[in-house]
Parts: sequence; C-alpha cells; structure tokens
Amino acid sequence: MTPGQILREARERHGLGQAELAIRASTTQSAISRIERNRVSPSIETLRDLLHMLGEDLLLGTAPRDAGIDRTLNQGSLILTPEQRVRRGLEFADFVRENRGANAAPST
Repeated sequence: MTPGQILREARERHGLGQAELAIRASTTQSAISRIERNRVSPSIETLRDLLHMLGEDLLLGTAPRDAGIDRTLNQGSLILTPEQRVRRGLEFADFVRENRGANAAPST
C-alpha cells in the first residue's frame, strides 16, 4: 500500500475532503492531492503528522523476508568439512548433467 493510498483511505474513513485536511495541515488541497495520487512521496514524518490530524497513528514494522532459502540445509552443510562440501557439490553437478533433459519430450 502506498503512502497516498494510506492517506486517502484514512481521510475518507473520517469523512473529510482534501481541502478540509489541507486547512488542518496548513497546506493546500493540491498538495494533499499530489500525495494521494502518488505524484510526490511524503516523508514518514509528514505522513505521520497528516494521519495524526485525522486521529490515526502510523504504524510501521518489519518482518523477516522469505528469501526462498532453507536455512536448515545451510546449517547441515556447515557441519561438513570443506572437502566434503566440494565433493557434494561436484556430485550434484554430475547428477544435473546426467539428468538434464531426462523428462523432455523426444524431438522428432
């Protein structure tokens, strides 16, 4: 969700027009419009202040990102010696080369 969407939804939830919010914020209706249309990106402080004028709080947070990496496999590999890890990598490369295209339809 963009800052403009957040602001527009909050403003509409409170039944205010852009001009009314602009008066509260000592700015112009066009400035509010530009934010809501994502023509400009307000600072976090500006967005927080605008939402505060509407009686709402801006909540920010973080969450771990799923990078598609199975960390348990990494931990299991680190138990191996460097030589064992290289051998495992070479065996996997051989497996891939031997099976490349094994499921492909035969060409005619």
